[in-house]
Amino acid sequence: MTKRLTRDDLRGRAQTVNGVVAPETLGATLLHEHVLVDIRPPAWKKLEQVGSNITLRNRFAIDYGELIAPGNCVLAEAEIAISELSDLYTSGGRTVVELSCGGLHPDPHGLQRVARQSGVAIVMGCGYYVEEYLDPSWVTRSVDSFAREIVDQVQVGAWGSSARAGIIGEIGCQAPWTDLEKRVMAGAAVAQRETGAAISVHPGRDPDQPQEVAEFLRREGADLTRVIISHIDRTIFDDERLYRLADTGVVIELDLFGMESSYYKLNEQIDMPNDAMRLQTLRKLIARGHLHQIAISHDICFRSRLCCYGGHGYGHIFRNVVPLMRRRAFSEIEIETILVRTPARLLTFV
Repeated sequence: MTKRLTRDDLRGRAQTVNGVVAPETLGATLLHEHVLVDIRPPAWKKLEQVGSNITLRNRFAIDYGELIAPGNCVLAEAEIAISELSDLYTSGGRTVVELSCGGLHPDPHGLQRVARQSGVAIVMGCGYYVEEYLDPSWVTRSVDSFAREIVDQVQVGAWGSSARAGIIGEIGCQAPWTDLEKRVMAGAAVAQRETGAAISVHPGRDPDQPQEVAEFLRREGADLTRVIISHIDRTIFDDERLYRLADTGVVIELDLFGMESSYYKLNEQIDMPNDAMRLQTLRKLIARGHLHQIAISHDICFRSRLCCYGGHGYGHIFRNVVPLMRRRAFSEIEIETILVRTPARLLTFV
């Protein structure tokens, strides 16, 4: 039986799929990615797996939403993941936070292998995604049962393996969110208090929901300075909501870097920002005093975003965005804070 690590065992350390490490060894870190994942909506699993083989003729149509492409939503080949993360290492990245939690077919053994062979440390998430992806019989499952499971995933091992999670999330909710999703979130808050781990949240696609989730977690006793609200670049588009959310103390994560099209097939009512506009948002947050509440990443979960299929890959931020930040007068300390210091703080157990 795998030994249970106590909170004291983890305090002041970070935890990768291959063991506990000193936080200062994490280096430049992407806080929201998927390396091995199956993010197909359940109904798509019965469809023809268009997108499994991406060509020059269909890649744009798949990305733009002209084609329903369930196969594009599956990253399952460890050899491809090793190659892609090796490219990330060459570009300057050292650690990836992999948030393929329950419902997204997590593969801890595969992640252990990918980390060993690519040289990139992988921190694995835990908990559960949105209700659509969960067991229908859980409609009455309790907060405590979710909390106990999440604590075990951090302290003992996750998904039937000895690999332990180093962060809670991405905990999923829709807009409006469901009672089951609220119980999972409440369980995550309990587990945060017991383990000292950070929480990463997947909010629904409504501009008021990030604030609603932050206030919910505050009421549940979570440490909001150790809560990351993901996908803000597809959710909040006005300064008032952005600043109100930042004032709660949560970390604001813009994690769709590399998605340069204004068209967003998951919400056709909004205009998606490009990378330059994302940097403008970061600059506004920094000017208001929120430098230490900023995270950036790519949230890669489609094959078409991998280098081997003509996409930007996990190294895009280091190859392209960091040089753009320098051209836009971001200081070296600001860049280091966003990519090294803040991730290290969040991945250090308290």
